[in-house]
Order: sequence, then C-alpha cells, then structure tokens
Amino acid sequence: MRNWLRFGRARAAARGREAGGGEAKASRTGALVAFSRLGRPVWTPRDYAALAREGFGRNPVVYRAVRTISEAAASVPWLVFEDEHEIDDHPLARLLARPGGQRAGAELMEAVYGHLLVAGNAYLEAVGVDGEVRELHALRPDRMKVVPGADGWPSAYDYSVAGRSVRFAAESEAGVRPILHLRLFHPTDDHYGFAPIEAALTSLDIHNAAGAWAKALLDNSARPSGALVYSGGEGGNLSDEQFDRLKKELEEGFSGARNAGRPLLLEGGLDWRAMALTPRDMDFVEAKNLAAREIALAFGVPPMLLGIPGDNTYANYQEANRALWRQTVLPLVARTAAALSAWLAPAFDRPVRLSFDVDAVEALSTEREALWARVGAAGFIDDDEKRAAVGYGPRRGRD
Repeated sequence: MRNWLRFGRARAAARGREAGGGEAKASRTGALVAFSRLGRPVWTPRDYAALAREGFGRNPVVYRAVRTISEAAASVPWLVFEDEHEIDDHPLARLLARPGGQRAGAELMEAVYGHLLVAGNAYLEAVGVDGEVRELHALRPDRMKVVPGADGWPSAYDYSVAGRSVRFAAESEAGVRPILHLRLFHPTDDHYGFAPIEAALTSLDIHNAAGAWAKALLDNSARPSGALVYSGGEGGNLSDEQFDRLKKELEEGFSGARNAGRPLLLEGGLDWRAMALTPRDMDFVEAKNLAAREIALAFGVPPMLLGIPGDNTYANYQEANRALWRQTVLPLVARTAAALSAWLAPAFDRPVRLSFDVDAVEALSTEREALWARVGAAGFIDDDEKRAAVGYGPRRGRD
C-alpha cells in the first residue's frame, strides 16, 4: 500500500515564515492570479493529444528530434554529492538507477524529457514506504491538472483517468512533496509550460500537408489532375446518364497507383486538359525542407543531424553534434538535476546535491582532450590544482 511521504527534515521556516516568528511572506500578485480560478483545476490550454498525434505520431522530424534529445539526455550519468563530496553508493543514486516498477532509470528520464518536449510539462510522483522514497513514476501530462490556491501557487494536482481522479497535495507538512512539476518557460501562462512543438505548429502543418499531397499524387498515378471537356453534341452538355458513366469509369479504371500509365480512351467530343500546378511550380520539395528546418530549430536540433538537406551551418557532423549537446541537451539535464535535488533533498539527513558527469559524454571527448592538454601544459600550477581544474578531487592521502 502506497503511503504519502511524511519524513525528512521540516521545511525551513515552515511555509516561508521568518525565523523570528514574523508574518508569513507571500507575493502580493499571487491572489490576483488565482482570483478567478480559486479551487478549480486550470485546464491545459491546448490539445496535448493532437500535438502528440500530429507531431510525434505522424511527423518524422518531430519524432526524431524528440527521440534524439530525450535519449541523449537520459544517457548522462548522475552524480550525487554530500557536502561537496561525491558519494558513489548513495541511496539517491540507487533510486534514480532503479526507480521502481518495470522501468530502469534511463527509461524513466527518457519519458520525463519526452513529456517536456511534447507537452512543455512533466510530472514525477514520489512513493514513500516506511519513511523512505522507494519509487519514482512519470505521469502523463495530459491527465494532470493544476489546482491553484488562494495565494496563486498550486495547492494541489488532480490526476484523472477514465473519469476517476486522484488529488495530490502540492506541499507536504514535512519532507518530500508527492509531485514534482517540471515545465518549460511559458510567457503567457502561470501554471503550465510551453512545448517546443507549439512554436513549430505552422511548419508542422506544412510538412504534414506536403507529405499528404505527395501521397495523394502517387495514389492518383503520379499525374497532375485535370478536366475532361465535352464540346460535341447538341447543347454542348453530357446527359446525366453519360456523366455518371464517365465519372465511374475514370474512378475505377484510371485512378490509383495500380492504374498508373494506363491510356485514357476518349470518345468523340471529349478533350483532356491538365489543370494542376507541377511540383516545380509549387516549389514543393524546398517548402517541405524549409518546414523541416524550422521544426528542428524549434527543438534545438541541428538539421544536419536529422538528415535535412540545405543546412550549411556546421562544417561537419561532429560540430553539429557538439552544438546539440552544449546548447540543448546539457541545459535540459542541468535544470532537471537542480529540480530533482531540491525535490528529493529533504528525504535525507545530510545536504544532497544531484549533478551529472559531463566527462562520460562521448560527443564532448574532443573538448575534454583539449582541456586536459591545456591544463597539463600549464607549468605554473601543481598536480592537485590541475586535477581541480578538470573536475577531479585531490589525490588520495592528501587534503
């Protein structure tokens, strides 16, 4: 049976009260934010299911961008520090390696990063048993709703599935909060984050429409559409029976890929006139590639890594890969590490800080080798100072 967490050190100054027992601190604008929504869920202002379906589910650029970032970020090893000393075998490290259920630690974090990229929000649930955090679970953001309190900050979270809801308190009296809400910056929303996929919605529609147009063109024998013009007979018009027969013959005998190249036999008075623009006239391929580059830009993935032609920003693949790690992956991991540290630290008696091992990132090995070469050649510092400069502690037996 899962029990809510009631353990760890009490929060400093109990909900923001000053040490001298003064008046509780609160934002003067918070009540204005919650005035019209007090006690009611703040519903997500967009359709997450549509974003996931049209973006991640149907668009290969979005799918590959999300997978590239989330898999890379989830592969970064965690480091746990107590009082600035790295602890190899720490309960927090074991928890993140085996968060519970059927998921490994990398799989859990991949889901968290994926939710952030597709929805702009990610939620983690902490499960406590016998006074310890035993499990961490990633919750789907489309099922979670924020319930604001009188001070404008979230007072609870409602998680709904198939008409049934569970309410999680936003704060615990002491110890770890049951829910961690990670979100990307949103300029116009106080409670939810802004997903990169939303900034690329226009480009996403163009790219999907271009694919649908190409598919329809192939289904119609890879030929431009046109019109049959009748210029014979009295009155210059076909009878209803002739029109229906001609339409049926065209659909059954000359449409579709299996009828590609089949000659069209025209009776007297009928003439074929092409009407559609060619792909060259529509600049079809370049429009699709431009939309793909804009989607990759929104996610922070160099187009070269996604196989999108026309990108000359980076000289080679290695430079593009380093840019991905430096500008997109590592900042995402850093903000997640800071949020996890603040969330889970009250569960332990001593101050705990979560970090990550940049030296284990193979894509940055060239930069690491250059740094080691520069530090190793510096004759004005001793060996321990060199070790500190590259992120290592002093040698054993020395303070």
